[in-house]
Amino acid sequence: MRTKVAIIGAGPAGLLLGQLLRTYGIDNVILERHTPEYVLGRIRAGLLEEGTVALMDEVGAGERAHAEGLIHDGIELAFAGHRHRIDMRSLTGKTVMIYGQTEVTLDLMDARKSAGLVSVYEAADVKPHDFDTDRPRVTYKKDGVTHEIACDFIAGCDGFHGVSRASVNPEAVETFEREYPFGWLGILSDTPPVSPELIYSNHARGFALCTMRSTTRSRYYVQCPLDDRVEDWPDERFWNELKRRLDQKAADSLITGPSIEKSIAPLRSFVAEPMRFGRMFLAGDAAHIVPPTGAKGLNLAASDAHYLATALREYYDEKSSAGIDDYSATSLKRVWKAVRFSWWMTSILHKFPDTGRIGARFQLAELDYLVNSKAAMTSLSENYVGLPF
Repeated sequence: MRTKVAIIGAGPAGLLLGQLLRTYGIDNVILERHTPEYVLGRIRAGLLEEGTVALMDEVGAGERAHAEGLIHDGIELAFAGHRHRIDMRSLTGKTVMIYGQTEVTLDLMDARKSAGLVSVYEAADVKPHDFDTDRPRVTYKKDGVTHEIACDFIAGCDGFHGVSRASVNPEAVETFEREYPFGWLGILSDTPPVSPELIYSNHARGFALCTMRSTTRSRYYVQCPLDDRVEDWPDERFWNELKRRLDQKAADSLITGPSIEKSIAPLRSFVAEPMRFGRMFLAGDAAHIVPPTGAKGLNLAASDAHYLATALREYYDEKSSAGIDDYSATSLKRVWKAVRFSWWMTSILHKFPDTGRIGARFQLAELDYLVNSKAAMTSLSENYVGLPF
């Protein structure tokens, strides 16, 4: 088989990239080691920047998001027993949309299927080859048979643990990483959200977040030790702990119910530089990971896909390599700003075991300054709604 771009990974980064390339008339094939059902079963992010929604519209996959997504004008910060609303629309003119990553992935899968593009699921032992030459290729096994795809470029969109970055000579890539000393215990429940907008809560017992997937399905998180297990957290314990970390009004109005999904996620900040290795490019989680506090992971995957697709269109349409030569630097400029913002949001909202009582007081002082300073609220809002592509 031959194609112009071989994409490894059928998550949002790979699927969006594939649709953008198709829009630009660039042939591509997607290889995914898991089944479509497995990919759709991963419960992940649920907040889209306007730029991400615009890209979904560009590839013809945004109709359901506009029909079902929830537009939010702001967020609420809770600390010292009180909630404070940040009106992001008034500060920036922009909003965000609540729409689950699972739904984004499904919409992109459907768009790709409707376009008749090739996606190979359950592709085993995927390996990129010769990406440091002008004849890269990718091999994989399907039903016990080895296949090869000859291509012009390889896009590694296969996540943090994927084969793409792992195939690079370790001396050619520099990584930056911070692992946080806690995790997020999250549950999904078919209960109405406690608030029409997200509540981020700083509490002496630890961080909590109230968010949603729809007007009838809620997503809640509490900070927990890394060595906790899901089995340690029956529903009753979770709901009781969440109530302790909310202001009294939210705790009193919280509607509880059986969890339909429960998991513990570790938090890390991670960036790999560069994001280009010859004729192979990294995009999304293959190149960077952010703690979910700032809601940037999915949106960074979308901006990577935008930058890479634009660069490849320039290569084929204008016979110029300027875009692909600049792809890494252009993407990383936005990535690092989002990584910094996610770290900052994490640092002011969570309980850190190594900072003690003085660290908690620093957080409260910063939060108090934040909600009383238009300049500080504007800075937070500009980053939260998404910096320009």
